Parts: sequence; structure tokens; C-alpha cells
Amino acid sequence: MYHGRFKGTHYEAGYKWGALVNKNGKKLDYCPTFDVNKEKISFGKECKAIFEKLYPEIVDEVRGIAKGNQVSFEYLCGMLFSMYCFEFDNKCTCFAINNGEEILFGRNSDFLVSLEKLYMNCLYNLDNSYAFNGNTTAFVQMEDGVNEEGLAVGLTFVYPKIRKPGFNAGVLVRYLLEKCKTTAEAIEAIHNFPLASAQTITIADKGGHIVVVECNPENVVVITPKEKENFVSAVNNFNSPEMSEYKNPPIDDWRSKDRYETARYALTENGHKYSVDFAMDILSGKYGFMCQYNRKTNADTVWSVVYDLKNKKIWRVEGNPGRKKFKEDTRFKIK
Repeated sequence: MYHGRFKGTHYEAGYKWGALVNKNGKKLDYCPTFDVNKEKISFGKECKAIFEKLYPEIVDEVRGIAKGNQVSFEYLCGMLFSMYCFEFDNKCTCFAINNGEEILFGRNSDFLVSLEKLYMNCLYNLDNSYAFNGNTTAFVQMEDGVNEEGLAVGLTFVYPKIRKPGFNAGVLVRYLLEKCKTTAEAIEAIHNFPLASAQTITIADKGGHIVVVECNPENVVVITPKEKENFVSAVNNFNSPEMSEYKNPPIDDWRSKDRYETARYALTENGHKYSVDFAMDILSGKYGFMCQYNRKTNADTVWSVVYDLKNKKIWRVEGNPGRKKFKEDTRFKIK
């Protein structure tokens, strides 16, 4: 993974990073995973108009990147703001635990092996925003992270049946990390924003409030732990009855059902084991299928994280946790 540090205003951070990438001979006018066509550029323009009212900082950052990298601002908006809304290949697993003794958030990010050297871990400390430590397969958008207030957020992508201009999954996670202090604040933001894509958002705060939010442009469902359970979990599909009509069974979700059943079984049957090591073991595939992909198919778990919100620690594997060890990231401090 690349490691980036971002500070100052959103525009300044974007300009500095875009210029650095440009200096190293790389232009951001090409997307390796999908074609940025006229439809996506038009969709990105509509999303930008919404962000200018609700999240202008993200527009400033993209504008800074375009200026620094000397590429089209409209193209970048089309690429970044249409992600998750038309097609995308990342598959993920999230869970959160609160049993009174442990408050943990775990996530695997599963994506394309061919792009694994491009993935980023980012330390953001921008003006008028909460600082956060986050991870992404793209840039600007985040797929998981924890902020200085002890709020952890992670997405899982669901192939959309509908799309509308608004916040896609990656921009939504970025906003929640920058602007929200608690799970309650994050839930309120999701309810209030127009959504562009279909996704689950797993959220946990250091007070122990854990939820999964299943949402798309038409509906938002907040899922809390069931009676006598101390966890929530999510993969690349909707599991609430309210969202069942938005499922896409023919779409390849990289064994989403198997990963969901592995997580639920491990979390249901091993409550006495809840710990950082236990969370790592689930993500590492020690309780069933989770990350055991065949890399020859260009699929693998490309990073894994555990956020220990009670003890204020971050653990990450930059690669597949079944083959590599988690390491503590001590560069970022949770209050």
C-alpha cells in the first residue's frame, strides 16, 4: 500500500498530492477498472452540484487534485463520483463487537490482485474536519477508517439496482469520518443525505454504539444487534427484509453468503473469546471461508483492519491476513 499524509485545506491537500503524482510521471486521467464515459461524466456533474451544497470540501479537494495533476476536473468528478453507482468489483466483509469488555471493528477489503500496489492508507488532518486514518482502493474516497474521536466506519458494496445523483459509498464513508463524532451523528447524516449507490455501512464508536446501515437511493435501514447478541456484521448484500427487493442474485459477489455465514457463526458461537486476536482470526479465515481466494483469478483480500476502540489501537495487514501478520499502526492517536 502507498502511505499518504494530507494536511491543510482540502484544496491544498488535493493540489499537493496531484502535483506529487504528476511529478512522478503519473496522470489521473485513466481509470483501470471502468470506462469513464459521457454518462458517468454527466452523472458526476450532477453529484458535484449536490456536494457543492452539502460537502463543498470534497469538491475543493478534487479540484486541487485536477489542478496539481494537470488533468480535467470534469473527468475526475465523473470517475470519482460515479464509483459504486454503475459497476465495481470490490467485495468486503465488516463486523463490529461490543460486549461491555471489548469494542472492536473488523474489516477485510477484497479486490483485484492486479491493482494491489496502488491501494492507499491515508492519514488525513485537514482544516475544520476530524483527523482520521483510512484505507482505500481509489483516492479521495475511503472504504474504511477510524477518526480521532474513536468513530470507525466501513463500507461493503452492493451491486445497485437503482442509482441517483448524491453520495456514493466511498464519499459517504469519507464524510462520516471527517464530520461525525458518534454513531448517532453518522446515522443522522445518512438519513439526511441523498444517496447515489447501494451499500452497507458498518459503524462503531468508542462508546460502544454499533450498527449496520443498509441503504440505497430509496431506503435506509438501521440494523442493531439482535437480542442476546453483541455484534453486527455485513457483506456484499442486503440481509434485512426491508432491503430484499434490491438484491441482485445473478451478480458475482465473491462468495458473499459464505463470508456472512462464517462471520455470524464465529461471532455467535464464540462470545467468550471476543478479543483483538479473535477478530483477527475471523478475518484470517480461521473460522471458515473469509479470505481464501485463488489469486490466479485476480481476486484476493488486499488489506485487513481491526480497530480496537476501547484501547484506542489500530491493527492492519497490508495484504491477505491468511498469509501475513497484523501490525499495529502507532502513527495515529485516538482521543
